[in-house]
Amino acid sequence: MKDIIIVTSKTENLQIVEKYVEDFSASHSIDKDVYGNLLIAALEATNNAIMHGNQLIESKNVELTFAKDDNKVVLTVSDEGPGFDYKSLPDPTAPENIENVNGRGVFLMSKLSDKIEFENNGSFVKMTFFLNKK
Repeated sequence: MKDIIIVTSKTENLQIVEKYVEDFSASHSIDKDVYGNLLIAALEATNNAIMHGNQLIESKNVELTFAKDDNKVVLTVSDEGPGFDYKSLPDPTAPENIENVNGRGVFLMSKLSDKIEFENNGSFVKMTFFLNKK
């Protein structure tokens, strides 16, 4: 099973993503802990794609793909931006970065998902959430 949603680069469209994740999780009986992680990671990735990747250019799209099987949900988020150097992001938990308002999205995504991969110079992220962790 695979679903694709496409939103334009407006922050108001985060509501569409939130509603989709809620409906997707309910229709597939996703555990509440996985649902919470999936929701926050999807919103962080979409927000990053809108703000940083597509730089709020409304004519550019963000594409999200949700794929589920018996063991996992795989979420991909891609934007039309040039990407970023995901290997050299500052650690948001370092003392010198603790008070920074920005810079926590990728950190959160990596902590909430069970596996995270970047492709296309960082304009494509793939996050895996395992369903049977017990």
